[in-house]
Amino acid sequence: MVAYEDMIRATATPWAPWYVVPADHKWFTRAVVAGAFIDALASLDLEYPEVGKAKRAELASARKALHASQEPPAR
Repeated sequence: MVAYEDMIRATATPWAPWYVVPADHKWFTRAVVAGAFIDALASLDLEYPEVGKAKRAELASARKALHASQEPPAR
């Protein structure tokens, strides 16, 4: 057990931490992993990118072309 603890202490970093997760009960293990995952995502402080008017127009044109290509042929 000491070797595991030494390895974790020596290799864990703030940007790449180790998580020691109990594995006695699958439901609990999954809950702990999900919690760690949610915390990691929340710490990233992600935001949607800002899209300018020109890019919005380009995307609208592409969307229109895509929808037109998926319409069934006229009879």
